Amino acid sequence: MSDLPCPCDPAHRYANCCGPLHTGIPAADAEALMRSRYSAYVLGLEDYLLASWHPSTRPQPPLLEPGARTKWLRLKVTEHRAIDDIHAEVRFEARYLENGARRDLRELSRFVREEGRWFYVDGVID
Repeated sequence: MSDLPCPCDPAHRYANCCGPLHTGIPAADAEALMRSRYSAYVLGLEDYLLASWHPSTRPQPPLLEPGARTKWLRLKVTEHRAIDDIHAEVRFEARYLENGARRDLRELSRFVREEGRWFYVDGVID
């Protein structure tokens, strides 16, 4: 897997992009965390998704449905905005197939940094 393209951006290698974050390295910023979360959805890494979700808004598992027929196709980050040192927003578009139908997801995600780690708080779907 380490030499394969990263799901968040095929121009980068997984080992040099989201892979280190999935093994516990803190994300440098909210965009890096958001990209790693997208890759975790692609790869089915539920533990990582839950750990990177802020405890105040984290849902109860299971987050990923066993046997779900969702295939993530691409990610496009359209905006990354630092609000202050500990708050940021990332706007993105993700394309996926669900039960054979193509879908587009557009979201403005909110992030907070605590004790040197970024966490996903919530998002508003456009």
